[in-house]
Amino acid sequence: MRKAIGFDLDGTLWDTVAGCVGGWNAALARHPEAGARLTEEAMRSYMGLTTEEIAARLLPGLPLSSALPIMDECTQEEYAYLRSVGGWRLFPGVREGLERLSRDYDLFLVSNCQCGYIELFLELSGTKEFVRAHLCPGDTGKKKGDNIRLALEALGRPRAFYLGDTVHDEAAARQAGLPFVHAAYGFGRADSPDAVLERFSDLPILAARLLA
Repeated sequence: MRKAIGFDLDGTLWDTVAGCVGGWNAALARHPEAGARLTEEAMRSYMGLTTEEIAARLLPGLPLSSALPIMDECTQEEYAYLRSVGGWRLFPGVREGLERLSRDYDLFLVSNCQCGYIELFLELSGTKEFVRAHLCPGDTGKKKGDNIRLALEALGRPRAFYLGDTVHDEAAARQAGLPFVHAAYGFGRADSPDAVLERFSDLPILAARLLA
């Protein structure tokens, strides 16, 4: 039976907070009616949420019909900022770890992001060749737990677990029927993970144990 590992993105594989803040504030400056400016602290608290959930927190004074187009602008400015300026970093050991893990496991990414964000990660990090599948709400319109299930189906329903850094990731993994591993080096917390990962470089040993 094939084995797989699923990954969240922000706070699990990379940190783009600086790039997000730079790009989003450039977009928000064009919309004084929003009355909003993003901070790095706020951005970290939004990680793992859907676009609609972030809009409700960042732009509470606007109806969703007005907030979502602004959120789309923020996303496009963020992508441009990450490509041209930077503001992103991989967590230590991620690229080497994904390369090593891809020899023994089908790797897939599921994140609560818009279309193009996972592709941008694969492009900037140089890890496209190591990842077998990826999905996000921007692709499917579905929530993270459903997208994890869809990714597993696309891979032939392998034995798997999901690695993420927040309680939202934990809930999605449970919804999809997978064990959850908490990336303790990331942005958030977990309630009752099946295992805790302190360093990404320890993942091959942990995976071998969980998927023995």
